Amino acid sequence: MSGPPEAVDIVGPGEPEPKTTCEIEIAGDELRALLGQQDLYLRMIEEGTGASLRPGDNIVAICGTARQTEAASQVLRGMQAMVRQGRELATADVRYALRAVEREAGADVAALLAEPVIITQRGAPVRAKTHGQAQFVQGARRSALVFCVGPAGTGKTYLAMALALAALRDKQVSRIVLTRPIIEAGERLGFLPGDILEKVDPYLRPLYDALQDIIGADKLQRHRQRGIIEVVPLAYMRGRTINDGFLVLDEAQNTTPPQMKMALTRLGLGSRMIVTGDMTQSDLPEGQESGLRHSLRILRNIPEIEVCRLTEADIVRHDLVQRIVQAYETAGDGAD
Repeated sequence: MSGPPEAVDIVGPGEPEPKTTCEIEIAGDELRALLGQQDLYLRMIEEGTGASLRPGDNIVAICGTARQTEAASQVLRGMQAMVRQGRELATADVRYALRAVEREAGADVAALLAEPVIITQRGAPVRAKTHGQAQFVQGARRSALVFCVGPAGTGKTYLAMALALAALRDKQVSRIVLTRPIIEAGERLGFLPGDILEKVDPYLRPLYDALQDIIGADKLQRHRQRGIIEVVPLAYMRGRTINDGFLVLDEAQNTTPPQMKMALTRLGLGSRMIVTGDMTQSDLPEGQESGLRHSLRILRNIPEIEVCRLTEADIVRHDLVQRIVQAYETAGDGAD
């Protein structure tokens, strides 16, 4: 396998940047996987990097400017490493690889999508799919308290659920406690049917959905009955200390500073905690400071606390979601 393209001479003002070529050696069976059906992945790399890719016998030649060939070779090598790990590539993998290289020159594409956090009950691996998500996963494995802040669609809640369940599986903790602040946004609790637990259930439903998707409805029900998994409104956390547990505080932008302090101080011996939120989606009354924003400011000098900031580049929902978030940010409005 050849190395990165050689450096080219400095180009004078107004002169076209010279082209350079590099070749990557790829075995025949790998080549078919890397090209995709009807060369779909090859075309995606060409469109994403501007380089020209020409496959041959056990080789792919890449031609373009130094920047283009380097980006295309990084993506291709990362995809090759994934194939060698036994991964079956999908268009999403190619998109994420392209985003990673665009965002950070020299990004280790294969490392982003390597070891799964957990395998779902359907046998599907849950992995970090972007550079930002990979940093989140690494931070959560490293530190007892991690803040993950980012826009809608970046996988904050789902990855937090996966990390908590993985810690439970590996016996790093003995229970999981998931919580959200209950903020009425458009429909008052008093008008909803049922007792208080039934009234707040819709607010906690996204947490149940993520758990059920990963471990299945039956196992989730058994864990809840045995108290191994709790999903509770934040107000129910007051006065408790959670030892040997994994706490996840979701939608933290809707906490007040006192609520955030209360939540963070529930952390007991042997416990870990993830706090997730999106500052563009606060449902607090106008003029009320968010507990998430407040905590990020006053805790920033504590080295044991990690903060991961995801951006629109980390959105892993439908491609349109990234463009929708960008449009709302441009307009200065929050997105639901």
